[in-house]
Amino acid sequence: MRELLWGACMTLAAATAQSETPCGGDFNAFIQGLKADAVVEGISSAQADAFFQTVRHDPEVLRADGAQGVFQKPFIDFSRALISTDRLNRGISNGQKHDAIFTRVETEFGVDRGVLLAFWAFETDYGTFQGDNNTANALVTLAHDCRRPELFRPQVIAAIKLFARGAFDPATTTGAWAGEIGMVQMLPKDILENGIDGDGDGQVSLKTSVADALMSGGKMLQSLGWTAGQPWLEEVVVPAGFDWSLSGLETTLKGAEWAALGLTARDGGLAENLQASLLSPQGHKGPTFLAYPNFNVYFEWNQSFTYVLTAAYFANRLKGAPIYEAGNPDQGLSSDQMKQLQTQLRAKGYDVGAIDGILGAGTRSAVRAEQKRLGMPADGWPTITLLTGL
Repeated sequence: MRELLWGACMTLAAATAQSETPCGGDFNAFIQGLKADAVVEGISSAQADAFFQTVRHDPEVLRADGAQGVFQKPFIDFSRALISTDRLNRGISNGQKHDAIFTRVETEFGVDRGVLLAFWAFETDYGTFQGDNNTANALVTLAHDCRRPELFRPQVIAAIKLFARGAFDPATTTGAWAGEIGMVQMLPKDILENGIDGDGDGQVSLKTSVADALMSGGKMLQSLGWTAGQPWLEEVVVPAGFDWSLSGLETTLKGAEWAALGLTARDGGLAENLQASLLSPQGHKGPTFLAYPNFNVYFEWNQSFTYVLTAAYFANRLKGAPIYEAGNPDQGLSSDQMKQLQTQLRAKGYDVGAIDGILGAGTRSAVRAEQKRLGMPADGWPTITLLTGL
C-alpha cells in the first residue's frame, strides 16, 4: 500500500537537476551512468559491476505504478475494504504475541503499538505477503523512468551500499513493486538509516524477523518526526450550524479552541493544548475527525489522504476505539466526473495538481473555496450539485 508515496512528483526539470545520471534513454547506458554514480559514492567498480550483473528493465513495475485506482475510493469504502473483523482480531492477537517487542518500540522510540500494528497490517497483512517483485529491477526501472528519478536514484545507490555490506542480493531480494522490502515495507535508504537488529542475531532481516521489522519501523517513524505520548487522530462530533470552511488540513486550532466552537470527542476528550485540523473525508454528513501533529508524519510514509486517514483510524481501533459514525454522506463523483471538476477548477485558476480523478489536498481546498462562494457547506467534499453549479 505504501506505493502511493510516489504520487507526489516533481517536474522533469527539477528531477533531472537533482539526478546525477539523466533518466530515460538507452537502459544499458543508464546503468553505466549509475555505476559511475556509485563509484562517486564510495562503491568500488567491482562491487558496482557485480550489483548490476543481473539487473533488468521491468515493464510490470511501470504497469503497477499506473494502476492505483484503489486510492480513488472514498474513505468509508476504502476503510471498510481494508479493515475487516479478522484483520482487527489478528492485529490485537499480534500485539499480545509480540508484546515485549512493542514495549521496546514504545519505550525507545515513543511510537504507539497501534500505529505500527496498523502499518504492519496494511503493508503486508502482518508479514504474510511482502511482494514478489525483484527489488533491484524495480528500483532501477523506476529511476530510469523520467517521472520520479530524484526519488529512486538514491534508493538504487542505497541498495548497492547494502549489497556491499552483504545485506542485499540483487538477484534474489524481492518486495513491493516500488522497491520496499520486508514486513513494514522499508526502502533501501530507510534500511541504511533506520535498520535495527532487534533480535540480536547480528543481522537486519526485515523480511523474516518480526523484532527487526518492528524496531526498524519504529525508529523510522521517530526519525520522521513522531512525538511520543501525543495522539494522532480523534473522532469528533460537530455541532449544527458549524462553519465548515474551518475544516481541512490547512486550518489548525488548539483543541481548546475547537471545543469552544462546540466540537466534542466521541470517545474520550480533546487534547486541549495541541494544534489540530478538522477532517471531514466525505463531507459534513459523514464521519469527522481531529488530526493532531503526529498525523502529519503519516504523510511521510504515504501521500494518499485516504490511506493515511484509514491507517490512523485503524491504529485507534486497535487501541479499542469504536467504529466511526458513518452518517449519510452525499453521493460523491465518479473518476470521470472528478476529472471534469478538476478541469473546471483549474480553469478558474486553482492549483489542483494533476487531472487524475483523485480527490487530493489541492482539489479539496479548491472545492471548499467554491462551495463557500456558492453558499454551500464548505466541507471540501465534491458532489454533483457542486459540479452542476460550476
